[in-house]
Amino acid sequence: MSKPLTVSHLNVYPVKSCGGIRLGAATLDRWGIQNDRNWMVVDAENRFVTQRTQHRLALVETALGRERLTLRAPEMAPLELPASGRAGPERTVTVWNDTCRALDQGDAAAEWFSRYLGQPMRLVRIGAGFERTVNEATYPTGADVAFADGYPILILSLASLAALNVRLSEPLPMNRFRPNVVVDGCAAFAEDGWTRIRIGQVTFELVTQCERCVVTTVDQASGISNKEPLATLATFRRKDDAVVFGRNAVHQGVGTLHVGDGVEVLA
Repeated sequence: MSKPLTVSHLNVYPVKSCGGIRLGAATLDRWGIQNDRNWMVVDAENRFVTQRTQHRLALVETALGRERLTLRAPEMAPLELPASGRAGPERTVTVWNDTCRALDQGDAAAEWFSRYLGQPMRLVRIGAGFERTVNEATYPTGADVAFADGYPILILSLASLAALNVRLSEPLPMNRFRPNVVVDGCAAFAEDGWTRIRIGQVTFELVTQCERCVVTTVDQASGISNKEPLATLATFRRKDDAVVFGRNAVHQGVGTLHVGDGVEVLA
C-alpha cells in the first residue's frame, strides 16, 4: 500500500534571504503564507539584496510573535520591529525587473543592517498599497506576490531531497532550498508532474519548475558558500540553461495549512 501524501513541513521567511521559521500551521493571505518575504533589505539604489551577494544574511535569525519581529545576528544586539510594520515613508524598490512601492522601516533597522553587512542598507516592508504580481507570461490570469523572487509558494518533496543527497558526498538539509511547503509520501521528483494540488481547503496551481541559484550553495549555519549542490544538480536536473529543483506555485484563495494535512493531486 502506498504512503499517503502529506505536508511534512511548513516554513515562513519573514525577511527575504534571512533565516526561516518552521510552522505547525500556516495562514495564507493574498501574497502567500502570512508574513512570508514581507520584509526586504535594499541597497543604496533601493535594489533588493540577497544571499547571492551577501552570504551573511543566512545567519540572520528571525522570530515572529504576535506583536514583534525580532532579528538576531552574530555580534549584533537584537533588533525588534513591529510585526505589522512601521508606517514609514514610501520607497520605490526593485526586485529583479519589478518596481514596486514599499514602506521604509526606519533608521534603526537601516543602521542595523548597514553595520552587519558593512555598507549602506535599508529595510523595507510591504504595506496596504503594495502591488506586485507574478510573471504574466507564465501565469496570465494574474496572482499577487510579496518580495519572493517570482511566486508566492515554493513546494518541494522529501523524496526529491533524498534523491539529491545520495549523489552528494555530504547530504544537505532542506533549508538550503528554502521551500514553503514540504511534501512527504511521493516518489522523488513526483512534484515535477503535478499541475494542481489541494491541501485542506486550498488549491494550488504549480506553475513552473524552480530555477536554482547560488543561494543553494550557501551553508545556512555558517554563511559559507561552495559549489554544491548546483554542481551535482546540473548533472541530472538541467532544463535548458537552468538547474531546476522544486516547483513554484500560486494559491487559489486563502485558508490555513497544517503539518500533517493530506495533499491531493488534482491534475
